[in-house]
Amino acid sequence: MIFIIILIALQLIPIERSNPSTDQNIALHPPKEVESILKKACYDCHSNETKWPFYANIAPLSFSISSHIKDGRKALNFSEWKNIDPKIKTKRIQRAIKTIKNGMMPLPTYLWLHDEAKLTKEEKRVLTTWLKDQLGN
Repeated sequence: MIFIIILIALQLIPIERSNPSTDQNIALHPPKEVESILKKACYDCHSNETKWPFYANIAPLSFSISSHIKDGRKALNFSEWKNIDPKIKTKRIQRAIKTIKNGMMPLPTYLWLHDEAKLTKEEKRVLTTWLKDQLGN
């Protein structure tokens, strides 16, 4: 009974579930093929265009989801691409390449409920090739 009361009480704790407005002048505008991959596998956590699922309103899942999105946006936010300090952007791109190659991005826990976000070998190749090209820009 106490567990149920605690679970109900958790629902009353407000969680940030917003999408800040995106200034298209600073947002990333990659080639369509890259954009398609990013939108299906990365944008929920790494942009201001998060598609908040219904279970993001249910504690304690809501705490974890909100935290992951906050951390993802802080690590690399494609909606603020042109405002990222070049040195930081280089480090973030290098890390993105590494995490895509080793299968750590998208997060395995995200993939449990987002099968469409699983990257094929070809999509990983396209994305990492494009990211490597960004290191030269």
